[in-house]
Amino acid sequence: MIIMAVDLGKARTGVAVCDSMETLAFPKEVIFEKNEQRLVDKICELAKENKAELIVVGLPKNMDGSQGFRCDECRHTASMIEEKSGIKVDLWDERCTTMIAANNLNDINIRGKKRKAVIDSAAATIILQDYLNFRKNKKL
Repeated sequence: MIIMAVDLGKARTGVAVCDSMETLAFPKEVIFEKNEQRLVDKICELAKENKAELIVVGLPKNMDGSQGFRCDECRHTASMIEEKSGIKVDLWDERCTTMIAANNLNDINIRGKKRKAVIDSAAATIILQDYLNFRKNKKL
């Protein structure tokens, strides 16, 4: 199954997809859009282009596991994506994914404007790979 992950942001939204065997997640692109409806439209179009059968949206929980207003916003956007695309949407804990992505990009010496351009899709890739690992372990 092809799964697409979305790391929602206020100005930039990262997107990642996996292979049909659900083994490896890879970055797809960053969407630069602040308007929620246009963002949803673009996400749905990407899901269609990539033949996604499931969409995973990162849920930005607080470090203590509690959920703030940003989680409510992500839930709302996720429901809009599911309604418009007709594709099931799962929410997935995204705590620390941007920090991990930044550290990974530092390790390969991607900094400044280059890092800003890819960090959101790198975070979406981490969200998706974590989700894939969970699915794989659940089956075992």
